[in-house]
Amino acid sequence: MKVSVKQHIYTIVAILTGLLLGVLATVNPFYALDAYLTDGLYTRFTGPSSDIIIIGVDEETLAEYGNFNLWSREKSAALLEYLYEDTDNAPAVVGMDFMFISDYDEQTDARLAEAAVGNTVMGTNLVYRGALERDASGRLIYNTEHIADIEVPYDKLAKVATLGFTNACIASDGCVRYAMLDVNVPEEIRESNSDNSIGKGSHDSFAKAVLDAYTEVTPVRTDSKGQFQFMYSGKTGEFQHVSMRAVLAGEVPHTAFKDKIVLAGAYAPGFQDAYKPAADRGKSMYGVEIHANIIQALMEHKTMVPIGRPVLTLLTFIFIAGFLIFARKRKLSVILIVSALTAGVYILLGRILATVGIGGSHLYIPCAYVLITLVIADIYFIIEKYVLERIRRKHTLDVFKKYVAPEIVDNLSKSGDFELHLGGEKRDVAVLFVDIRGFTPLSEGLEPEKVVAILNEYLKLTTTCILRHKGTLDKFIGDATMAVFNAPFDLDDYIYEAVAAAWDIKAGSRELGERLYEEFGKQVGFGVGVNCGEAVVGNIGCYFRMDYTAIGDTVNTAARLESNAKAEQILISEDVYEKLRDRIEATPVGEIPLKGKSNKIMVYSVDSIESMSNSE
Repeated sequence: MKVSVKQHIYTIVAILTGLLLGVLATVNPFYALDAYLTDGLYTRFTGPSSDIIIIGVDEETLAEYGNFNLWSREKSAALLEYLYEDTDNAPAVVGMDFMFISDYDEQTDARLAEAAVGNTVMGTNLVYRGALERDASGRLIYNTEHIADIEVPYDKLAKVATLGFTNACIASDGCVRYAMLDVNVPEEIRESNSDNSIGKGSHDSFAKAVLDAYTEVTPVRTDSKGQFQFMYSGKTGEFQHVSMRAVLAGEVPHTAFKDKIVLAGAYAPGFQDAYKPAADRGKSMYGVEIHANIIQALMEHKTMVPIGRPVLTLLTFIFIAGFLIFARKRKLSVILIVSALTAGVYILLGRILATVGIGGSHLYIPCAYVLITLVIADIYFIIEKYVLERIRRKHTLDVFKKYVAPEIVDNLSKSGDFELHLGGEKRDVAVLFVDIRGFTPLSEGLEPEKVVAILNEYLKLTTTCILRHKGTLDKFIGDATMAVFNAPFDLDDYIYEAVAAAWDIKAGSRELGERLYEEFGKQVGFGVGVNCGEAVVGNIGCYFRMDYTAIGDTVNTAARLESNAKAEQILISEDVYEKLRDRIEATPVGEIPLKGKSNKIMVYSVDSIESMSNSE
C-alpha cells in the first residue's frame, strides 16, 4: 500500500513537472539562456553563397579617402558607374547599405541619382517612438514599436532607386537572430510620402528588396510581430568581400561582379555599424554581412518561426513526464543513458523541424527547458541512487559492526566487494553456541543490578572472543550466545576459527568463574557447542522487524551440542572433528541422542587446539 501511494505521488509530480515545463517553454522566461543553447544547436554554417559579394568601406578605403562623413557623393556615384559601365558583366542587383537622406549638393546628388540605374536598392531607416494605439480587440495599449517616421533618401534618389529599411532586429539578449520582410506604413507616413515608393501601404526590408530584384522571393512564414528567425550561413568575415578603394581604382575586374548580388556597406569599426550575431558568438559582424546572411537564408529557405504554444506544451510534457515516469526505479546507468537519448532525440527533432520543416514551415522549439530539466533530473537520481545508497550502506555497515568484527567490515567496504544480500542464501557455515552453567542458582539471591552486571561481563567475554576470530555475533538468547562463521562474508578457515573462538571462551571463563566464586561463593562455567554444515542465512523477518541470522539443521545441531556440554566443556560434531583432526586434540564422547533427531550422532570433546601461528 505504501509503495503504491509513493508511486502514484511520483507519477503525479512527474506529470505536473512536465506541464509546468511546457508552460514555461511557451512563456520563455529564460530567453537569453535558451537562445544561447538553441543558437548553437540550430546553426548551420553551410558557407557563404558565391552569388553574394560585399564591397566594403574598410580601413584601407578610409585611409585613402578620409572620413566617410566628409565625402561628397561622387565616390558612391563612381562606384555605381563602375559596376554598371560594362553591361555584359554588370551585377544582377546592387544594394547600397548607406543613408543618403538629405540633399548634399545639387551636382553630386544628381550624379548619384543618375548612376542608380538598373537594379539599385538604397537603404531607409525606421524611426520608432512609443505611442498609444488600440489593438485588434479595441483595447488601448502603449506600443513601443510604433513607427513614427521613415527616413528615406533625398527625392531624386528615392524616385529612381528601390528602397528598403536597413534596421537590425536586435533581440532582448542583444543578438541579431530575427529579421522582417516588410512593415506596415502608418497612415500619416503614407500621406506625407505619397510621391515616392514609401506610400504604398507596406515597406520592404533591405534584404527583401535586394532579393526581389535578384529572384522571386518564396513566401516566408512570420510570427505575430512580422518577424522570422534566420540561420546564419557565413561567419564573421567569411562572405567574399573587396575594398571599395580597390574597386574605384579599377583593380577588381568587372567579371567579378557579373550577375551577382553586390552589397556595399560599412566594413570598418569607426562606422559603429557592427552587431552581435546570434551565431559565431564572441565576435562582431558588420551590418552589411548580416544583410548578406538574411538574403542567403531567404534564398535557401533557412528561416523559421516558433512552434505553436499548445504543441510546444504537449511536446515538452511528453518528453519530461515520460522520462521521469520511465526513470522511476531504474538503475542509475539506465537512467543516464535514457536521459542522454531523450536529450539527443529532442535536439534532433528540433533540428529537423528547423531545417527540414513540416507542412512547408520551418519551426523553432526551445531546448533549454528540456535539457536543463534532464540535467537536474539526472542529478536528483544520482543523489537518490548513489549518495542515498551510500548513506544506507554506511548505516548497514555500522549496524554490522555491532556483531561482526569491525576490521572485517572496514576492509570489505574499502575493497568494493561488499554486497549484502537482503534475502536468504545457502552457505557453508560453522555455528557456535555458548551458555552459562549454574547462572540460574547464582542469580536467585542477587539484586537485579548485580545479575545484569554479571551477565554483561559474560557477554563481553563471548563477544570479544567471537569477533577476535572474525565471527558474526548472531544473537543473545537469554544467557546464551549464538555466533556464525563464514556469513555474511567469506572467511578463510572458518571452522577452525569457530573452534578457536570456543577455546578462547573456555580459557576466559576460568578467570571470570574464579572471580564470581570469590565474590558470591557460587561456581559457574561455560558449555560450548560447535557444528558445521549448510545453513540458510540472511535477513529474516518482516519489513518492520528483521534480523540477520542462520537457520537449519546445522544450527539446531550446534544448539543441541551446547545443551549437552558440561561446564568448561566444548562439544563438536563429527563433521567438525574430521575437518580439524590434524589441528586439535579431542576425546570421543560417543554417540548421543539429540532432541528432535531420530539418529544419534558422534560427538567429541575438545582437549586442546593448535595455535594459529603453528598452523601457518
